Amino acid sequence: MAHKVVAIPGDGIGPEVMDAVRAVMRAADAPVEFETHEAGLAALEGPEGELLPASTKSAILAAGLALKGPCTTPIGTGFRSVNVQLRQTLKLFAAVRPVRSLPGVQTRYEDVDLVIVRENTEGLYSGVENVITEDVVASMKVATRPACRRIAKWTFRYATQRRRKKVTVFHKANIMKMTDGMFLEEARRVHKEDYPNIDYEEMIIDAAQMRLVQDPTQFDIILCENLYGDVVSDLCAGLVGGLGVTPGANIGDECAVFEAVHGSAPDIAGQNLANPLALLMSGTMMLNHIATTRDDEQAKLAAQRIKKAYDDTLSAGELTRDLGGELGTKEFTEALIGRV
Repeated sequence: MAHKVVAIPGDGIGPEVMDAVRAVMRAADAPVEFETHEAGLAALEGPEGELLPASTKSAILAAGLALKGPCTTPIGTGFRSVNVQLRQTLKLFAAVRPVRSLPGVQTRYEDVDLVIVRENTEGLYSGVENVITEDVVASMKVATRPACRRIAKWTFRYATQRRRKKVTVFHKANIMKMTDGMFLEEARRVHKEDYPNIDYEEMIIDAAQMRLVQDPTQFDIILCENLYGDVVSDLCAGLVGGLGVTPGANIGDECAVFEAVHGSAPDIAGQNLANPLALLMSGTMMLNHIATTRDDEQAKLAAQRIKKAYDDTLSAGELTRDLGGELGTKEFTEALIGRV
């Protein structure tokens, strides 16, 4: 049985990398049926005239699954992030970013294999900002005990399911004693009461960044509140080759949205230069999610085929230009399909 998946191509290079992923999925006999909906600038120019149309949200809720390309977010002015709207509207409280060293991708580090889990709905990204005076504005950092407890439980459960050994919480509770303090309280409680078998540690975020770049292999699962998780996950992507080779997922109780976490790169759109790997890896995460939550062996096998295909392709030195190779989007996709 094919599982319906909402495909959101996004902006810039999004449609190109989405086409590539769909082609690889077909070749791998993945049990998914894509239904295209828009979000971002493409949606703003559509019939509903909204960045995140109601029809797109309804389709994701109905299917329970979406695969999303990059959407443009203006800096400092303009509209609010589509990604933030999706996460808050659909209650996608857990952002998951696996980061691992890839064969054939040379970096300063070897044997990196960690996961960043980020609380996805609160913190400074709640978007509560106010003008105090003409020269003073304030942004509110929001933390609630239920959300802190929810992400802690999800993280320790994930660690158990994936046979991970340690959870490290990055925080700044020495300064933000109430918000980050609550985050720590709930992580400690969940660890002590429900998951004492998982190793647990806490680390002040600025010192943690130094430790990360000294030796990332000392970490396993990193749990962060919203803003910290956003920054840390991009830093960790740099340890293994960049945002073009790291997948992402946003998971809630009712649905999950898997996405490329890099930008829309409008300057190279339509030039056969984009690397589809990040979105493909996110699609592989989606297939594994389907296999686990819907007990589908075919999805698991398709995920294994795709992962082996891109590992083998990278090992053979068949790389896109952002990784130091010569292949364009289409040529890299064809190399993957040949190995699938």
